[in-house]
Amino acid sequence: MNKKKIAVVGALIVLIAAAAYGFWYHQQQQDKPLTLYGNVDIRTVNLSFRVAGRLATLAVDEGDSVEPGQVLGKLDDAPYLNALQQAQANVSSAKAKLALLQAGYRDEEIAQVRSEVAQRVSAFNYADSFFQRQQGLWAKKATSADALEDARTLRNQAQANLQAAKDKLSQYLSGNRPQEIEEAKANLAQTEAALAQAKLDLQDTALLSPAVGRVMTRAVEPGTMLSAGGTVFTLSLTRPVWVRAYINEVSLGNAQPGTEVQIFTDSRPGKPYHGKIGFVSPTAEFTPKTVETPDLRTDLVYRLRIIVTDADDALRQGMPVTVHFTQP
Repeated sequence: MNKKKIAVVGALIVLIAAAAYGFWYHQQQQDKPLTLYGNVDIRTVNLSFRVAGRLATLAVDEGDSVEPGQVLGKLDDAPYLNALQQAQANVSSAKAKLALLQAGYRDEEIAQVRSEVAQRVSAFNYADSFFQRQQGLWAKKATSADALEDARTLRNQAQANLQAAKDKLSQYLSGNRPQEIEEAKANLAQTEAALAQAKLDLQDTALLSPAVGRVMTRAVEPGTMLSAGGTVFTLSLTRPVWVRAYINEVSLGNAQPGTEVQIFTDSRPGKPYHGKIGFVSPTAEFTPKTVETPDLRTDLVYRLRIIVTDADDALRQGMPVTVHFTQP
């Protein structure tokens, strides 16, 4: 009986000890800050000219830092200057033609056409009179059939010329047709679009940096004939600096956009960087093998993008980092 009591008391002691340890471990876990593992995001861009041509100059080399809008290189722009001048001339010509159609015909031009009509009337009257005489002679058997036919042809030709002159005068008096004016407007719009494209092409002969970064690769040298889109530089974007990390579903509630975190690197373990969560992926994925975590690699996790607010040149792309949440 005493042995049974001792066994029961021992079991109770073990249960109490296990419960105490469980409570202590739970408290330790609660007090322990959330820790994630990730890498500084690698962000590069291949820079190229949007137009083709001969590479004239390059202003930077591998390792150089660049600023937004900085000129990195230029193409020979002579062909594009010629194209721009041609486009400007085409626009001027189209504008002049439209203005001429909208203004209509001048009084001098109308007077000239009236004079032409009068000449055609005289020519027709003479040809018609000659034809009438030939008909009279033909009735008297005093002329040949060929002479009569020639007179008829001459009269018909004079009549056609007179009608053409009258039609021309009618056109000059009524002005140009609306369809012709609309066509001239459309032609002007086409030439203006071609001019805008020529200006853009000339502008694109200069290669500009899109952001703050560092030149990683210089792929070609001056004198090279480049096609549009051919890579000239590979640029590493250094600002802003992003950290890519992953969090499991249990801890997902702690990773809200705007949450402040500390970022540690092996090169300066006691001096953290600071950042804020800027993006939380809405889609779960398997933990990448490049991320070292205490959990299984097959766990489903959510990707975080953390924006480093006090980054310096020591925080390099691809560097592994440890992320500590200040609040669990």
